[in-house]
Formats: sequence, structure tokens, C-alpha cells
Amino acid sequence: MDVMQWLTQNPVGEFCFTMLVSMVPVVELRGGIPFGVARGLPVWAAYLAAIIGNILPVPFILVYIRRIFQWMRRHMPRLNRLVDKLEKKAHLKGQKVTKYKYLGLMLFVAIPLPGTGAWTGALAAAFLDMPLRKAIPSIFAGVVVAGIAISILTFGVASLF
Repeated sequence: MDVMQWLTQNPVGEFCFTMLVSMVPVVELRGGIPFGVARGLPVWAAYLAAIIGNILPVPFILVYIRRIFQWMRRHMPRLNRLVDKLEKKAHLKGQKVTKYKYLGLMLFVAIPLPGTGAWTGALAAAFLDMPLRKAIPSIFAGVVVAGIAISILTFGVASLF
């Protein structure tokens, strides 16, 4: 049995697959929960897998994103426009967060819309120099709230069929 068969043919594999989907930027838990439910996981299991998968990259983004951007500028100048775009996005999103600090960060991450979420929240927190010990709980709380909203929506839509 290869890895893809294992991921798609047992509940533990589906849980892990849902975690992996939730780690992807833009998709995050907003896509991970419906994905897990569509793959046969109960809503609570898809929620838990998506929360874990969505929060795992956050500490790495907070700690390493500036170094990664510097390295990319130095060694891959063709990607400077992409790095500029991502930094600009972080600063623009950071302006929304700045007024309310950690509560603002949590609310920003909690809004289940495209362009918000743990990845963008972590990017904004990194560029606002928020301390790790305060940014991570705010982002986690936002992910939990967004997960509840998406679970309710997913459960409601799934119960129609």
C-alpha cells in the first residue's frame, strides 16, 4: 500500500490528509474542514485535524519569514516582486491589526474570508514585531473561532444532503 492509498483509505489517513490540506496557504482550515467532511470524517474530527494543520506552520512563519524573505532577495532576485507583494500585504493587513493589537490579530484571523487566516495573521504579526508568546495565542484563538464558524457552515450544508 502506497502513501496515497493509506491517506485515503482509513480514518487516520483521512485525518492526516485533512491536516495537510489545512496547512496549505489560502486553503487553510476554511478548505480543510469541508474537505475532511467530504472525505467522510465527522465534523468534529475534521475540525480538530484542520485546527492542528492550520496552526502548525504559524510558529515557523513568525520566527523565520523575515530571514526567508532576505535569503530570497539575496539568492533569487527574480522573486523580488513576489517578496515585495507579500511584504506589502503583510503591512496592509498589519495596519488593520495595529489598532487593537492582539485582539485585532485574533479577530483578523477569525474572519472566515479569503485573505485572512493564520498564514496572513502570522505574516502580519511577524512584520509588526509582535512577541511570539503573545502572537501565537491570539492566532490560535482566531483559528479556533474560524474553525467553529466553518464547522457550523459545513455541518449545515452537509445536513442538507
